[in-house]
Amino acid sequence: MKNPKTIIIIPAYNEEASIQKTIQTVIEFNYDYVIINDGSTDSTEEILTKNHYNHISLISNLGIGGAVQTGYKYAYENNYDIAIQFDADGQHDIKYIEKLIKPIQDNQVDLVIGSCFIDKSLKNQRSSKIRRFGIRFLSNFIKLFSGKRIYDPTSGFRAANRQIIQLFANNYPQEYPEPISNFELLRSHKFKIKEIPVTMNKRAAGKSSINARKTIYAGINVILSILILSLRRKSHD
Repeated sequence: MKNPKTIIIIPAYNEEASIQKTIQTVIEFNYDYVIINDGSTDSTEEILTKNHYNHISLISNLGIGGAVQTGYKYAYENNYDIAIQFDADGQHDIKYIEKLIKPIQDNQVDLVIGSCFIDKSLKNQRSSKIRRFGIRFLSNFIKLFSGKRIYDPTSGFRAANRQIIQLFANNYPQEYPEPISNFELLRSHKFKIKEIPVTMNKRAAGKSSINARKTIYAGINVILSILILSLRRKSHD
Protein backbone atom coordinates (compact mmCIF):
# COMPACT_ATOMS: atom_id res chain seq x y z
CA MET A 1 0.00 0.00 0.00
CA LYS A 2 1.77 3.15 -1.21
CA ASN A 3 0.91 6.51 0.32
CA PRO A 4 -2.15 5.35 2.27
CA LYS A 5 -4.73 8.00 3.05
CA THR A 6 -4.34 8.31 6.82
CA ILE A 7 -6.33 10.12 9.50
CA ILE A 8 -5.89 10.62 13.23
CA ILE A 9 -9.03 10.27 15.38
CA ILE A 10 -8.88 12.35 18.56
CA PRO A 11 -11.73 11.91 21.06
CA ALA A 12 -11.92 14.84 23.49
CA TYR A 13 -13.94 15.45 26.61
CA ASN A 14 -13.17 18.55 28.68
CA GLU A 15 -9.63 18.87 27.35
CA GLU A 16 -9.42 22.67 27.27
CA ALA A 17 -5.98 22.64 28.92
CA SER A 18 -4.30 20.29 26.44
CA ILE A 19 -6.26 20.07 23.19
CA GLN A 20 -4.62 22.99 21.41
CA LYS A 21 -1.08 21.75 22.02
CA THR A 22 -2.03 18.25 20.89
CA ILE A 23 -3.62 19.47 17.65
CA GLN A 24 -0.74 21.78 16.85
CA THR A 25 1.60 18.81 17.07
CA VAL A 26 -0.60 16.82 14.68
CA ILE A 27 -0.76 19.74 12.26
CA GLU A 28 3.03 20.21 12.38
CA PHE A 29 3.44 16.61 11.23
CA ASN A 30 0.94 17.26 8.42
CA TYR A 31 -1.53 14.49 9.31
CA ASP A 32 -5.23 14.63 8.52
CA TYR A 33 -7.24 14.56 11.73
CA VAL A 34 -10.72 14.78 13.16
CA ILE A 35 -11.50 15.74 16.75
CA ILE A 36 -14.63 14.30 18.31
CA ASN A 37 -15.82 16.72 20.97
CA ASP A 38 -17.78 14.38 23.21
CA GLY A 39 -20.19 16.83 24.78
CA SER A 40 -17.52 18.80 26.65
CA THR A 41 -18.80 21.24 29.27
CA ASP A 42 -15.63 23.36 29.45
CA SER A 43 -14.20 25.61 26.71
CA THR A 44 -13.06 22.76 24.43
CA GLU A 45 -15.71 23.59 21.80
CA GLU A 46 -14.79 27.27 21.86
CA ILE A 47 -11.11 26.46 21.28
CA LEU A 48 -11.91 24.10 18.41
CA THR A 49 -14.22 26.59 16.71
CA LYS A 50 -12.02 29.64 17.21
CA ASN A 51 -9.01 27.88 15.70
CA HIS A 52 -11.02 26.30 12.86
CA TYR A 53 -9.88 22.82 13.82
CA ASN A 54 -11.58 19.98 11.97
CA HIS A 55 -14.02 18.59 14.51
CA ILE A 56 -17.38 16.98 15.12
CA SER A 57 -19.32 18.06 18.19
CA LEU A 58 -21.66 15.52 19.75
CA ILE A 59 -24.79 16.97 21.32
CA SER A 60 -24.27 14.91 24.49
CA ASN A 61 -21.55 12.90 26.14
CA LEU A 62 -21.56 9.44 24.53
CA GLY A 63 -18.46 8.19 26.31
CA ILE A 64 -15.20 7.01 24.79
CA GLY A 65 -16.80 4.22 22.76
CA GLY A 66 -19.35 6.47 21.08
CA ALA A 67 -16.81 9.21 20.44
CA VAL A 68 -14.24 6.89 18.86
CA GLN A 69 -16.90 5.13 16.77
CA THR A 70 -17.96 8.53 15.44
CA GLY A 71 -14.35 9.02 14.35
CA TYR A 72 -14.31 5.66 12.59
CA LYS A 73 -17.56 6.52 10.82
CA TYR A 74 -15.97 9.73 9.59
CA ALA A 75 -12.86 7.85 8.44
CA TYR A 76 -14.93 5.26 6.57
CA GLU A 77 -17.24 7.79 4.93
CA ASN A 78 -14.24 9.82 3.76
CA ASN A 79 -12.42 6.80 2.32
CA TYR A 80 -9.39 6.70 4.59
CA ASP A 81 -7.10 3.67 4.33
CA ILE A 82 -5.70 3.91 7.86
CA ALA A 83 -7.19 5.44 11.02
CA ILE A 84 -5.19 6.08 14.19
CA GLN A 85 -6.68 6.59 17.65
CA PHE A 86 -4.85 9.36 19.47
CA ASP A 87 -5.48 10.83 22.92
CA ALA A 88 -6.22 14.53 23.31
CA ASP A 89 -4.32 14.81 26.59
CA GLY A 90 -0.81 14.58 25.14
CA GLN A 91 0.04 11.10 26.42
CA HIS A 92 0.46 9.60 22.95
CA ASP A 93 3.70 10.49 21.18
CA ILE A 94 3.22 11.37 17.52
CA LYS A 95 6.74 10.20 16.65
CA TYR A 96 5.44 6.61 16.77
CA ILE A 97 2.79 7.13 14.09
CA GLU A 98 5.02 6.00 11.23
CA LYS A 99 5.92 2.82 13.12
CA LEU A 100 2.25 2.18 13.84
CA ILE A 101 1.14 2.41 10.24
CA LYS A 102 4.09 0.66 8.55
CA PRO A 103 2.94 -2.95 9.20
CA ILE A 104 -0.46 -2.01 7.76
CA GLN A 105 1.12 -0.20 4.84
CA ASP A 106 3.15 -3.37 4.15
CA ASN A 107 -0.07 -5.45 4.24
CA GLN A 108 1.26 -7.53 7.13
CA VAL A 109 -1.52 -6.92 9.67
CA ASP A 110 -4.94 -5.33 10.12
CA LEU A 111 -4.47 -3.59 13.48
CA VAL A 112 -1.36 -2.26 15.23
CA ILE A 113 -1.33 -1.47 18.95
CA GLY A 114 1.15 0.83 20.65
CA SER A 115 2.20 -1.16 23.72
CA CYS A 116 3.95 0.02 26.86
CA PHE A 117 4.76 -3.51 28.00
CA ILE A 118 6.73 -5.19 25.21
CA ASP A 119 10.04 -3.44 25.78
CA LYS A 120 10.63 -3.19 29.52
CA SER A 121 13.72 -1.03 28.96
CA LEU A 122 11.52 1.86 27.82
CA LYS A 123 10.56 4.27 30.57
CA ASN A 124 6.84 4.97 30.62
CA GLN A 125 4.95 7.62 32.53
CA ARG A 126 1.62 5.98 32.00
CA SER A 127 0.19 4.04 34.89
CA SER A 128 0.12 3.11 38.54
CA LYS A 129 1.15 -0.29 39.92
CA ILE A 130 -2.46 -1.39 40.35
CA ARG A 131 -3.27 -0.43 36.76
CA ARG A 132 -0.24 -2.33 35.46
CA PHE A 133 -1.36 -5.35 37.49
CA GLY A 134 -4.86 -5.07 36.03
CA ILE A 135 -3.49 -4.86 32.48
CA ARG A 136 -1.34 -7.97 33.02
CA PHE A 137 -4.35 -9.82 34.41
CA LEU A 138 -6.49 -8.82 31.42
CA SER A 139 -3.72 -9.86 29.06
CA ASN A 140 -3.66 -13.33 30.62
CA PHE A 141 -7.45 -13.56 30.62
CA ILE A 142 -7.73 -12.64 26.95
CA LYS A 143 -5.08 -15.22 26.07
CA LEU A 144 -6.98 -17.87 28.01
CA PHE A 145 -10.14 -17.33 25.95
CA SER A 146 -8.66 -16.39 22.58
CA GLY A 147 -5.43 -18.37 22.52
CA LYS A 148 -3.45 -15.25 21.65
CA ARG A 149 -1.77 -12.66 23.84
CA ILE A 150 -1.99 -8.90 23.73
CA TYR A 151 0.42 -7.38 26.23
CA ASP A 152 -1.33 -4.01 26.39
CA PRO A 153 -5.03 -4.70 25.73
CA THR A 154 -6.24 -1.35 27.09
CA SER A 155 -4.00 0.81 24.90
CA GLY A 156 -5.95 3.46 23.03
CA PHE A 157 -3.02 4.16 20.71
CA ARG A 158 -4.00 2.00 17.72
CA ALA A 159 -3.85 2.04 13.93
CA ALA A 160 -6.49 0.24 11.87
CA ASN A 161 -6.71 -0.66 8.19
CA ARG A 162 -9.69 -0.07 5.91
CA GLN A 163 -11.38 -3.36 6.84
CA ILE A 164 -11.17 -2.63 10.56
CA ILE A 165 -12.31 0.96 9.99
CA GLN A 166 -15.48 -0.34 8.35
CA LEU A 167 -16.01 -2.91 11.10
CA PHE A 168 -15.58 -0.37 13.90
CA ALA A 169 -17.74 2.20 12.10
CA ASN A 170 -20.62 -0.29 12.16
CA ASN A 171 -20.02 -2.03 15.47
CA TYR A 172 -17.87 -0.72 18.31
CA PRO A 173 -18.09 -1.42 22.07
CA GLN A 174 -19.45 1.54 23.97
CA GLU A 175 -17.73 0.65 27.23
CA TYR A 176 -14.12 -0.54 27.65
CA PRO A 177 -13.79 -0.55 23.86
CA GLU A 178 -10.10 -1.37 23.45
CA PRO A 179 -9.83 -4.68 25.37
CA ILE A 180 -13.24 -5.88 24.20
CA SER A 181 -12.70 -5.01 20.54
CA ASN A 182 -9.21 -6.54 20.66
CA PHE A 183 -10.68 -9.74 22.05
CA GLU A 184 -13.41 -9.86 19.41
CA LEU A 185 -10.85 -9.41 16.64
CA LEU A 186 -8.65 -12.16 18.06
CA ARG A 187 -11.41 -14.70 18.54
CA SER A 188 -12.70 -14.18 15.01
CA HIS A 189 -9.37 -15.53 13.65
CA LYS A 190 -9.89 -13.31 10.59
CA PHE A 191 -7.63 -10.44 11.56
CA LYS A 192 -3.95 -10.05 12.31
CA ILE A 193 -2.88 -7.85 15.21
CA LYS A 194 0.60 -6.63 16.02
CA GLU A 195 1.98 -4.70 18.98
CA ILE A 196 4.89 -2.30 18.76
CA PRO A 197 6.75 -0.84 21.75
CA VAL A 198 5.97 2.77 22.60
CA THR A 199 6.40 5.12 25.51
CA MET A 200 3.61 7.20 26.95
CA ASN A 201 4.06 10.79 28.04
CA LYS A 202 2.66 12.38 31.15
CA ARG A 203 -0.63 14.17 30.64
CA ALA A 204 -0.04 17.62 29.19
CA ALA A 205 -2.46 19.05 31.77
CA GLY A 206 -5.11 18.01 34.25
CA LYS A 207 -5.37 14.78 36.17
CA SER A 208 -6.47 11.33 35.08
CA SER A 209 -9.90 10.25 36.29
CA ILE A 210 -8.66 6.67 36.64
CA ASN A 211 -8.08 5.55 40.22
CA ALA A 212 -7.71 2.20 42.00
CA ARG A 213 -11.45 1.73 42.49
CA LYS A 214 -12.25 2.51 38.86
CA THR A 215 -9.43 0.23 37.68
CA ILE A 216 -10.83 -2.72 39.65
CA TYR A 217 -14.40 -1.96 38.56
CA ALA A 218 -13.38 -1.70 34.90
CA GLY A 219 -11.35 -4.92 35.09
CA ILE A 220 -14.29 -6.87 36.50
CA ASN A 221 -16.64 -5.53 33.83
CA VAL A 222 -14.23 -6.34 30.99
CA ILE A 223 -13.85 -9.89 32.30
CA LEU A 224 -17.63 -10.33 32.51
CA SER A 225 -18.02 -8.95 28.98
CA ILE A 226 -15.43 -11.38 27.61
CA LEU A 227 -17.12 -14.30 29.38
CA ILE A 228 -20.49 -13.31 27.91
CA LEU A 229 -19.01 -12.96 24.42
CA SER A 230 -17.37 -16.37 24.74
CA LEU A 231 -20.60 -18.02 25.89
CA ARG A 232 -22.54 -16.41 23.04
CA ARG A 233 -20.07 -17.71 20.53
CA LYS A 234 -20.31 -21.24 21.92
CA SER A 235 -24.10 -21.09 21.75
CA HIS A 236 -23.88 -20.14 18.06
CA ASP A 237 -21.38 -22.90 17.20
